Amino acid sequence: VQLQASGGGLVQAGDSLRLSCAASGRTFSSYAMGWFRQAPGKEREFVAAINWSSATTYYADSVKGRFTISRDNAKNTVYLQMISLKPEDTAVYYCAARVGGNYYYAGSYDYFGQGTQVTVSS
Repeated sequence: VQLQASGGGLVQAGDSLRLSCAASGRTFSSYAMGWFRQAPGKEREFVAAINWSSATTYYADSVKGRFTISRDNAKNTVYLQMISLKPEDTAVYYCAARVGGNYYYAGSYDYFGQGTQVTVSS
């Protein structure tokens, strides 16, 4: 699976952005999908995840109520809708795909895409 993230940019605090991650291959619906982020000088951290059928979603406490993950299996795409953005949300955002394992753990993911930069100014 190849993953291509897009939608990042420079916004002001309080603004919204929607990230997209397009996946290649015919087995997209077999994978649970996740979003991670990495700020300069910090480790990559879990942001959100969704199971293959969209029945279950998971969020980091820092983004609950502000970010929403969703997917469209017909379009091989996963989304991350972000509202009420804060400067501390500034990071490179990565989408990832996994078959099994822990949703919150980056090491459980089989594929990562290239990142898309999100910068939130105060």
